[in-house]
Formats: sequence, structure tokens, C-alpha cells
Amino acid sequence: MITRSYRTFTPGISGKSLSGFGGTVQSHPQKKLTSGKHRCGKGRNNRGIITSRHRGGGHKRLYRQIDFRRNDKNILGKIVTIESDPNRSAYICLVHYINGEKTYILHPRGVIIGDTILSGTKAPISMGNVLPLTNIPLGATIHNVEIQVGKGGQLARAAGAAAELIAKEGQLATLRLPSGEVRLIYENCSATIGQVGNVKWKNRTLSKAGSKRWLGKRPEVRGVVMNAVDHPHGGGEGRSQIGRKKPLTPWGYSALGRKSRKINKYSDVSILRRRK
Repeated sequence: MITRSYRTFTPGISGKSLSGFGGTVQSHPQKKLTSGKHRCGKGRNNRGIITSRHRGGGHKRLYRQIDFRRNDKNILGKIVTIESDPNRSAYICLVHYINGEKTYILHPRGVIIGDTILSGTKAPISMGNVLPLTNIPLGATIHNVEIQVGKGGQLARAAGAAAELIAKEGQLATLRLPSGEVRLIYENCSATIGQVGNVKWKNRTLSKAGSKRWLGKRPEVRGVVMNAVDHPHGGGEGRSQIGRKKPLTPWGYSALGRKSRKINKYSDVSILRRRK
């Protein structure tokens, strides 16, 4: 997809650039494949305390039910539409299967309206098809990768994301994820051939604060302008320094270089090399 830029007519669109739909993306979701989306008020928990900061507001959304499992084995499906989804960065496709079922899937890069897709062990190695890792050749680019067999794809689902199958040994396959992490996955897990579409999504420029408020993101404030009770950098008279040897997070942890991953996590044995 191309990137759509705007001329500076008003200050609000100065430098603005978004993904250009190119006339192929339709946004008329299937009613039976949508549902209401529950939104937590400003990131609060059941006691009304803010646990996730900078959340709130935003435009009302309908949730599109995406088929991450692709359980229709050896049933041919046809791409009918390519639509934008407000709940994710990637585009989605409406698929009509020959048995009459309709589902949404993530849009693989290069797949156009009218193409056919297939899932199962007998599916050919082509864009949008789903196969077990044991049937995918080494060096292939894949996305929507399962971690547990039958649970559905959980890895490499964002716009432009792609993983690489680099090795197979025994019942395990080795993947290089978009983050640079190298980890082991059971070879019976399924994955979709190709890269997720809408590759230029990362090049967008929102250009004004209101565009971010439409996405449900509230402003972030520097710690040095807060009160001492709200942040370790807060307090003082006027414009003051943070008063510490190194910056800290709002919870008192080191903000520069400290690893936040839990020790002795269950998936540590599957990770061969940490992400960059």
C-alpha cells in the first residue's frame, strides 16, 4: 500500500501522512462477524484505580472477530474484500469458503481480491495458506504463528510483521521473530505463509494531538513537572533537576537499561537468543 501525504492547508494537517487505501480497501464489516467492545474507563481496574496510564476517550469501535485458528482444513476459500480494522494495524480480509462459511483473516502482503486460500497439510506453499511448521520449507517467511497447537496464531500479527523458519530438529522448529528473538516452537503448530500486509503503516505521521486522542491515548506528562508524591522526579521549586544519579520510572525502578522481564519465566527454556 502507498502512503498518502497531505498539503498544509491548516496547522492540524501539517506533515500528516497516513496509509493510502488505493481504492482496494473497503470498510463495510459483516454484521455477524462483529461485536461490541468493552472498554475499561481510563485504564482502571475493578476498584476504580488507574493501573494503565494514558488511556481514555477515543472513537467508538466495533470489534471484528478474526479467525486466527484457520480450522477449515482442506476447504477452499476466496478473498472477497480487503478492509481496514480500527482495532489493529494490519488490514483484514473477508473470506468466503465453498461450504458457505464467512470469516475474517489477517491480510497477507501481495494477496488481492479474488485470490484463493487453503489450510491444511496438503495446502501448497503460497501466500495466505496455512500449514504446520513441519510442512513449511526452511527459510520461508511466515506470520500468525501458533505457540500452542490449536490455540490460534499469536506471534507476528502486526502490520508488516514476518517471522523466518531457520531450522528444524526433532519435534521442534526454530524461528526468528520480528523482534530478533530466536525461539523454539513445536513443529505441529501452524503458521500462515507470507508477510502481514500494510507494510508502510510504521511511516504514518499523526501530526496533531487530537489524532492520538481519537485512538484512545491520553497525554503523557514528564515526571519533573509532577508533585513529589506522583513521581520520583517530581517536587522542587520552579524548573529543577531530577535530583538523582539516574532517571527512574514512576514506580522507582531504573529507567535506563534495566530488564523488566520476570526471572524464571516458563518460556525461558524455549528462547535461544533474546530480542534486540
